[in-house]
Amino acid sequence: MRLIFHYVRRHWGMALTAAGFLLVETIGDLLQPTLMSMIVDRGVVRRDVGTVLRWGMVMLAVAVVGAGAAAMRNIYASRASQLIGRDIRSDTYRKVMSLGFDDIDRLQPSAIITRITNDVVQIQNFAQGLMRIMLKAPITCVGAIALIVMQIPEQTPTVAVILAIAAVLIWANMHVSFPRFLAVQRALDRLGIVSREFLRSIRVVKAFVMEHEERARFGAASRQFADANVAATRVNATYGPLINLSVNLGIVAMLWLSRAQDAAHIGALMASMNYMTQVLFALNRVSMIVNSATRASASASRIQEIFDCPAEFAERGGAHARRSRNDATAASSGRCPPPAVEFRDVTFAYEQAGAPALRGVSFAMDHGSTLGIIGPTGSGKSTLVSLIPRLYDPQSGSVLIDGRNLRDWDVDELRVRIALVSQKPTLFTGTVASNLRWGDPAASDAAIRRAARLACASEFVDALPDGYDARVGQGGVNLSGGQKQRLNLARALVRGPRVLILDDCTSALDAVTEHDVLANLRSLTGGGTTDRRDGMGVVVISQRIATVRTCDRIIVMDDGRIAGIGTHDDLMQSCALYQAIAKSQIGGDRS
Repeated sequence: MRLIFHYVRRHWGMALTAAGFLLVETIGDLLQPTLMSMIVDRGVVRRDVGTVLRWGMVMLAVAVVGAGAAAMRNIYASRASQLIGRDIRSDTYRKVMSLGFDDIDRLQPSAIITRITNDVVQIQNFAQGLMRIMLKAPITCVGAIALIVMQIPEQTPTVAVILAIAAVLIWANMHVSFPRFLAVQRALDRLGIVSREFLRSIRVVKAFVMEHEERARFGAASRQFADANVAATRVNATYGPLINLSVNLGIVAMLWLSRAQDAAHIGALMASMNYMTQVLFALNRVSMIVNSATRASASASRIQEIFDCPAEFAERGGAHARRSRNDATAASSGRCPPPAVEFRDVTFAYEQAGAPALRGVSFAMDHGSTLGIIGPTGSGKSTLVSLIPRLYDPQSGSVLIDGRNLRDWDVDELRVRIALVSQKPTLFTGTVASNLRWGDPAASDAAIRRAARLACASEFVDALPDGYDARVGQGGVNLSGGQKQRLNLARALVRGPRVLILDDCTSALDAVTEHDVLANLRSLTGGGTTDRRDGMGVVVISQRIATVRTCDRIIVMDDGRIAGIGTHDDLMQSCALYQAIAKSQIGGDRS
């Protein structure tokens, strides 16, 4: 609940204004039975019409003021709750943007979406109920009970017993409800995960005629969500009537004890009964808001889990910082310029993985050179390059860019120097130009066209009806796989990186187009010149020998280790795994 009240304090002005109007409304509600008792005892019993009319006008005026206050309270409470929801949602989204991939993988994207949407709505509803109902209920209870005691003091023990029973029931309701509402939100997470996986894989589902299995999977998740809701609702259905029963029995007891009440004070008895009815409504509201608070508390704990995650790559200690500075000092003290990328005995394992994905990997890549990486599926190729822009940190060893340990770089500064084109092309709803400007929002039209030409994308973009202003559907649904890959590559080139990483991103291209793309990229590395220090370094991951064979150096990966490193000709002589891959792809031609 600390998270919720932290955001309520941000808008304390509106909250206090809503509370002020609520206080006026509550006072008006509490005055009504007292005014009614005065009409009965002073007017009706004495048959004084003037008194009845006079106090009736006062009662009407109080009702009008209370109604106006209620309207203003609703306006301010609703606005404050919407602003609170906006702030929580924005801060949660901003925090998610700062998380490392380990935490994102652990929390799961679909569950994060549920927390940003449904969980925030639960907190927003509670905040609104807090300002509209929760504050009014205790004031009404205390005020009504005080007025009952003032008018009929002998009823004090009965009222005390009723309140004690109601308090125990409300506490039990809250204690039993919390784990059930937490289970509801977790079941909603599961429902979101199943729905998201189906929608993302709908083509595969239809291609393999697996609609029946997906319906069964969704049905199971939906039943789990429904069962969790039923379990939580059953608690409310039990405790709510018990609270009503206890208060109504209290009213019966008060009537029984007042059977000898003086007829001249019948108005006071009527007022007491009205006040007990107000207490009943207030306790019902408290029960409702307790359920809302319980659900909001469960949602807040889930959102707090995101806030408790450390920011991406937070510094882990002074010893490491000293090591980073020593790496940088050692690199700068050498005569030769440091490599563009260097791995030093790097070992990395994914969280909860059974075995390391990389084991003792060491190599260096100079500026203006091309480095090919090849190996069987699952050998650690993509994992290796994901460490270069510091998407993950290795458990041991170090990765250096320009002689500086990655942990010694500002992450934003580092990633501006590196462009990663992943295996799966990603495009956003918008235009071709807006997608390419993700590489550099300030890029000129000329820079965009040049990048598209280098990626061999200009020929199909120019053929589109609107050219670079052509619309791109969500995820690039209106483009082919090869077109999406070339636009992804062009977007990376717009950035003008010092290191370009191609993670099997030409797999959908035909051999001729792929050859042209790689030739264009080689022109950016400074190939053929004696000084390549100003050239772009290119890392090429591929399953195909033909793609990497012209690289300056090739790394052969096998089970997270480097099985061989050298040129194509060197590896054809010294690396059995590379020879086997070549034989499977190009037969007996080993040249």
